[in-house]
Amino acid sequence: MTGTERVSDLDRDNPLDDPLADAGEQWMSGRRALVTGAGQNGDLPGVGYAIATLLAAHGASVAVLDRSAEAAERTVERIRARGGHAIAVVADVTDDVECERAVAEAADGLGGLDTLVNNVASGDRAGIFDVTPERFEELLQINLVSAWYVTRHAAPVLPRGSAVVNISSVGVRARGPGMPYCVAKAGVENLTEGSATTLGPQGIRVNCIEVGGIWGSFAAANMDEKMREPRRNATTLKTEGSAWDIAHAALFLLSDRARWITGQILAVDGGPPSYFPPPPPVTSVPPSARSTRERRDDT
Repeated sequence: MTGTERVSDLDRDNPLDDPLADAGEQWMSGRRALVTGAGQNGDLPGVGYAIATLLAAHGASVAVLDRSAEAAERTVERIRARGGHAIAVVADVTDDVECERAVAEAADGLGGLDTLVNNVASGDRAGIFDVTPERFEELLQINLVSAWYVTRHAAPVLPRGSAVVNISSVGVRARGPGMPYCVAKAGVENLTEGSATTLGPQGIRVNCIEVGGIWGSFAAANMDEKMREPRRNATTLKTEGSAWDIAHAALFLLSDRARWITGQILAVDGGPPSYFPPPPPVTSVPPSARSTRERRDDT
């Protein structure tokens, strides 16, 4: 990177490396984190992978939970190759008993637990009434109930000062045909607010990130790449996000920098679409917009 380039202008299609990889000061030193759905498959990063590797880069010990042992180990190996500490935890988070075991295994393997990310997600673009009852229940189980399972087992072992981040989607706010995935994620946001109120007296913070139109493993599996340009243009910033943008937001919310923030839903989406013509770019300040002092000095 040259001195004139900015990260936001760089090609982020080299996916598995964080464009802000120099962690500098470690925000998570001494912390012990469990990240669900953090295994890595393929060449595009998933949100769980990005969060797990970034937390490790900032000094956290990380339990990488995934139902695929191979995917979990891939993330663990990448963290260890960069000098971080990580363990793999294999579990199906749609099973309450498995979640109880996974939380205990993570706490035992890390020597405690004070950080949790509920990231597991699955879905497609099927309409809200175009799925069978079995599929509807499956999507609720994966996207919503799993977060409740893991959090309810983690809460008794999380000490004061712990933090939880749940992962939702801006699809919750979409105006258009509903999808079971979005129904489940709306539940995740309500779970976040209720958990924050319930666990607040124990000194446990709970926040949520609404993921916008990033291009990563989840998006690539559910839509044609030709959708990238329309999604990019739908944002206020006219740029495409990546899993790393979500990971940096999670890092902040999980760190002590956000010690007085709880029960919040943070949209990381490049800005909501604008329904009005954008203003012209600002190239100079017109005289009428200058301060009174400036106008007097000009006379």
